Amino acid sequence: MNAPTTTNEDLLYSVQDGIARITFNRPQARNAMTFAMYDRMAEICLEISADRSIKALILTGAGDKAFASGTDISQFRAFQTAQDALDYEARIDRVLGTLEQCRVPVIAAIAGACTGGGAGIAACCDLRIGTETTRMGFPIARTLGNCLSMSNISRVVALVGPARTKDLIFKARLVEAPEALALGLLNEVVPDVETLQRRADETAKLVASHAPLTLEATKEAVRRIRRTLSREEGEDLILKAYMSEDFREGMDAFLNKRTPVWKGK
Repeated sequence: MNAPTTTNEDLLYSVQDGIARITFNRPQARNAMTFAMYDRMAEICLEISADRSIKALILTGAGDKAFASGTDISQFRAFQTAQDALDYEARIDRVLGTLEQCRVPVIAAIAGACTGGGAGIAACCDLRIGTETTRMGFPIARTLGNCLSMSNISRVVALVGPARTKDLIFKARLVEAPEALALGLLNEVVPDVETLQRRADETAKLVASHAPLTLEATKEAVRRIRRTLSREEGEDLILKAYMSEDFREGMDAFLNKRTPVWKGK
């Protein structure tokens, strides 16, 4: 069954032969995510979970420069109060939780940069395919001075372990495709974007041909096994980061393309 393509311009959605596809469509901004894009992605995941004709979902980014480079930093300028920070993290937890619990297998087709919130999205996916130019990581320690959501920390630790999670975030480095494959951040690496899209389609068709209840049960069992910190458990950490002078400094430095000066307060 096919469905017409829908769009809010920044996010494209289509279904063909039981395979759904979401494309982050802001290549001029390295597919940085707006709040509206996050919310629309969550809505689509709920629609897919309710539609038994859909068997798999592919997430990808427009162009070859980025899968998604995180949240659009300009949106943080509106943050004034502690509640703004808590509301943002609640939104991210809700959206990524909805993606993670989507009924069907979710495949991330990752070309170029997959950083910050983009890497958080990828960590929610069941399978991640990259290209030789894929780079993944959470460089917030040298850019914004904020912190990952508690659920994102939990997912990354589940993928690569506590020591490697700290290595990635402390060093603020982007992992190249071969290392990402070795660490488990990627399941497969292909040569280029054309091959990536073909391989994502092949993988989606393969899993779509398998017993859906087996896949659903396995996916949910793995999710239940992993210990996920709640937002409330990390509320003090969120406020320490987002209400700090360093976060304001990091945001201003990022938007003005200069090196931040950290004060630790």
